Amino acid sequence: MASGSDRNPIIIGGLPSQVPDFDPEETQEWLDSLDAAVDERGRERARYLMLRLIERAREKRVAVPEMRSTDYVNTIATKDEPFFPGNEEIERKVLNATRWNAAVMVSRAQRPGIGVGGHIATFASSASLYDVGFNHFFRGKDEGDGGDQIFFQGHASPGVYARAFLLDRLSEQQLDAFRQEKSKAPYGLSSYPHPRLMPDFWEFPTVSMGLGPLGAIYQARMNRYMEARGIADTSKSHVWAFLGDGEMDEPESLGQLSLAAREGLDNLTFVVNCNLQRLDGPVRGNGKIMQELESQFRGAGWNVIKLVWDRSWDPLLAQDRDGILVNKLNSTPDGQFQTYATETGAYIREHFFGDDHRLRKMVEGMTDDQILHLGRGGHDHKKIYAAYAAAKAHKGQPTVILAQTVKGWTLGPNFEGRNATHQMKKLTVEDLKRFRDRLHIPIADKELESGLPPYYHPGKDSEEIQYMHDRRKALGGYVPTRVDRSKPLVLPGEKAYAPTKKGSGQQSIATTMAFVRLLKDLMRDKEIGKRFVPIAPDEYRTFGMDSLFPSAKIYNPLGQQYEAVDRELLLAYKESPTGQMLHDGISEAGCTASLIAAGSAYATHGEPLIPIYVFYSMFGFQRTGDQFWQMADQLARGFVLGATAGRTTLTGEGLQHADGHSHLLASTNPAVVAYDPAFGFEIAHIVQDGLRRMYGENAEDIFYYLTVYNEPIQHPAEPENVDAEGILKGLYRFKAGEKGAIPAQILASGVAVPWAIEAQRILAEEWNVKADVWSATSWNELRRDAIAVEEHNLLHPEEEQRVPYVTQKLTGAEGPKVAVSDWMRAVPDQIARWVPGTYQSLGADGFGFADTRGAARRFFHIDAQSIVLGVLTELAKEGKVDRSALKQAIDRYELLDVAAADPGAAGGDA
Repeated sequence: MASGSDRNPIIIGGLPSQVPDFDPEETQEWLDSLDAAVDERGRERARYLMLRLIERAREKRVAVPEMRSTDYVNTIATKDEPFFPGNEEIERKVLNATRWNAAVMVSRAQRPGIGVGGHIATFASSASLYDVGFNHFFRGKDEGDGGDQIFFQGHASPGVYARAFLLDRLSEQQLDAFRQEKSKAPYGLSSYPHPRLMPDFWEFPTVSMGLGPLGAIYQARMNRYMEARGIADTSKSHVWAFLGDGEMDEPESLGQLSLAAREGLDNLTFVVNCNLQRLDGPVRGNGKIMQELESQFRGAGWNVIKLVWDRSWDPLLAQDRDGILVNKLNSTPDGQFQTYATETGAYIREHFFGDDHRLRKMVEGMTDDQILHLGRGGHDHKKIYAAYAAAKAHKGQPTVILAQTVKGWTLGPNFEGRNATHQMKKLTVEDLKRFRDRLHIPIADKELESGLPPYYHPGKDSEEIQYMHDRRKALGGYVPTRVDRSKPLVLPGEKAYAPTKKGSGQQSIATTMAFVRLLKDLMRDKEIGKRFVPIAPDEYRTFGMDSLFPSAKIYNPLGQQYEAVDRELLLAYKESPTGQMLHDGISEAGCTASLIAAGSAYATHGEPLIPIYVFYSMFGFQRTGDQFWQMADQLARGFVLGATAGRTTLTGEGLQHADGHSHLLASTNPAVVAYDPAFGFEIAHIVQDGLRRMYGENAEDIFYYLTVYNEPIQHPAEPENVDAEGILKGLYRFKAGEKGAIPAQILASGVAVPWAIEAQRILAEEWNVKADVWSATSWNELRRDAIAVEEHNLLHPEEEQRVPYVTQKLTGAEGPKVAVSDWMRAVPDQIARWVPGTYQSLGADGFGFADTRGAARRFFHIDAQSIVLGVLTELAKEGKVDRSALKQAIDRYELLDVAAADPGAAGGDA
């Protein structure tokens, strides 16, 4: 053997390479012992001894590196499994009835004239995983708290409905209305977990895939946050996320594992249903997805429990003294295991056990049928119970349970393990008969041969149904259930908004800072101050929110265990276990998940939180738009701030930061109430109304999107007799024209309102045009109102026809209407069809770029001088000014020369 001096000094796998050996003789004795074990007992025996030494080292708290993956066997040894407290026979009957009804529901949804689809294979594989949870672990809400939060795998929803049917929570009529939400209203069932469509049933939307695991992590974190801040007792709540192994390929599924480990979220358990298949094929045909996931979770700091084989493997593994069976399990790829799931016992005997005499000897006393039924751990109630119990008992780390199953399990040879299983929705008569026989469902052949297959219910007074009710009663009520126990908040009065409505005086501030100042005042409110949850992706200082650090502090469950580098500054970075601000790092997806968890706390825990999520506007609806839909689905509420907004306002940052379209993206989400305010007093009215609508009496399931800018301006005080209704509905006259004879109207939003005011001055002084300036606080809300009016008029022709708000406001306003904003033209063009008279828009279409603000606005022709040209152009079309004025204006203001523009306010950074 090689001497110590001949060894490579770099040892791969995390072992130290530069620590001196203080007792080389003792070291050599240990190495010799290992060599002897290899020479005399073989590598497998030596490997076993090494693993036991590592295990003992950890028991003795000796710091040794983690293994990236373990053998392809169950983590929990048979001898360590706890007593199973349930009645397995009754639970099997319950599960069989649930399986039957889930499959029949989807099959019936394919009846002629309906054909709405559905999925049955996912639940078929995960049914036992859910059943053990329902019977023994999932806490309901009847004790008055939030119970457990369960993120059900989206494609498994038929099984959850089927169980609810057995418990008389859903009727047969409702099962037959699966995926027919409007045509069978009020009995329709949503395709997937969907709180907006079934607000008393589902809590968490889990389709699109990948958002469930991300949401579960931040829900577990939000539970800890609420408890730490004394808002709700969440100590009994456990978060369960049921996921697919194919789903784990989504970047959101694994992207925030480290946060859960870093914060020690032992109130979180992932259950990954490893049926080894994606939607249309194997997850890792040539590899082993369970081993891969184990490595990733272990590396991130999670506790990993592998549940690979059912109890029928225990006798085989017990006699595997040479490790040959474990080695075979380790080396067989997933694609081959899927083949075994579709083949005969004879095939498995030949191809799995047949290439080594020791393996053949293990199964020589078994029949082919017994070999065929060597099962997978995710279908064994006792093994599942052991895994769940271990997960709940584990402290200091989140846990992932990797449970191997067969997709389409019990559905018969045409379904089990087949690549097309996910898309198979209808069972033939022969499939139904085989399925019925396997599940021992008492339904006669003639009932399957004529018409639609029937549902099965053993009777309200049957032993199994009473068992189900008893288990749910013991666990605190039925699951899933969504309950809103929250009460309207006592909202601040006018006094809280008065400073913001006074304007900024001689000081120039951005609308971002105007909002932050208002937020700071609101957070001092004795009634609701503690309920605000500021959230930002590592840029609180960018948005001027470091002023909150000293008082609100940043939430960190471990506190601040270091001296901050800026500790001597007045606005030093401060962390606290009871901190109010969530600083989620450079992760917009993580911040949005925090936003959703906080925004739905009113239902999850009966305690409203008011999330304030501030981000670069370019990285909101564009980057995490799918999560904003999830937020709408989950009926979450709160404020979303697209800061550093606009295509020309942040031009020093360049193209990828220049948002000119987020309002269009926001307009596609029906739950979003979007505003583009220009001044602090507008922000005050909008926030005040938002708090009323979301947290007052008759609270609405909406959330607000405000775009705010980083360009400093002087904010005027609120005008006397301000048109508060217009601010909230989207349009009001801010400044009437005072000079000039030729009437015109300028509609502007956000940072463009000051340009419009300057254009108003130029038009009056140089062109005899009297232009009114309107602040369009929400193009989106104006359009939403107009569409609602048209819909009403369409369906009620016999009634007096209603008039859209924008039409009402602009009727009688003389002259052409020219709209301008720091957004692409499509944003103000949303209202074009309802504007009376001539309407034209100016906008920042195309890509953004880095330059001065003035140069960018001249390039897009949206600056004050370009607005002047736009108004003159429309007046020339109407014959109100001579067309020669247009060329004069272009030459006078050098509108074709970008370099001639006034650079504008300095600063292109946030």
